[in-house]
Amino acid sequence: MDTKTHWEKVYTTKAPDAVSWYRPHLETSLALIVRAADARTASIIDIGGGESTLVDDLLARGYENITVLDVSQTAIDVTKRRLGLAAELIHWLAADITEAELEPGAYDVWHDRAVFHFLTASEQRIAYVRNVAHAVRPGGHVIVSTFGPEGPTKCSGLDVVRYDAESLHDQFGVRFRLVESSKELHRTPFGTTQQFLFCYCKVE
Repeated sequence: MDTKTHWEKVYTTKAPDAVSWYRPHLETSLALIVRAADARTASIIDIGGGESTLVDDLLARGYENITVLDVSQTAIDVTKRRLGLAAELIHWLAADITEAELEPGAYDVWHDRAVFHFLTASEQRIAYVRNVAHAVRPGGHVIVSTFGPEGPTKCSGLDVVRYDAESLHDQFGVRFRLVESSKELHRTPFGTTQQFLFCYCKVE
């Protein structure tokens, strides 16, 4: 089963709050984005935004230039329905981030919670980082969250790669300056906990 088919099945068969990564609000992500993008006109892309409520919270704070990318059209459609007319304010991209063709220097802030750790093949990670370097303007901000060193080894039936701050930053290279990192214990809808790592970098 290819990546798109897998995630279409997940989002077709499970409710938004019935997946392990669900949170009513992505408080840590939102706080980092607000710090990085003080201007409400900043261009923000949320990778794997799917059914996440981050886009709702960004709109509520007045951000005007938001792109949501997800491999699953089903997930995007769920969020469009939830937002109603406000969905027209968002730029939607149904694409695999390792294959997507993004505009050069288009984004001030790149956000990804829980996509990068699914890229278990080195060529996938290289393609992802190449897209970040291409699409984020110099001086822009990159916020990536993965499972931490004590996080799960599998998610949604797929293998994942766990990272600490050093090993995650190493994937991106010297062009990305690590500003800070932190760990967070995420409580799943099923009552278990998962360790997430957040890394916030600036593009030199």
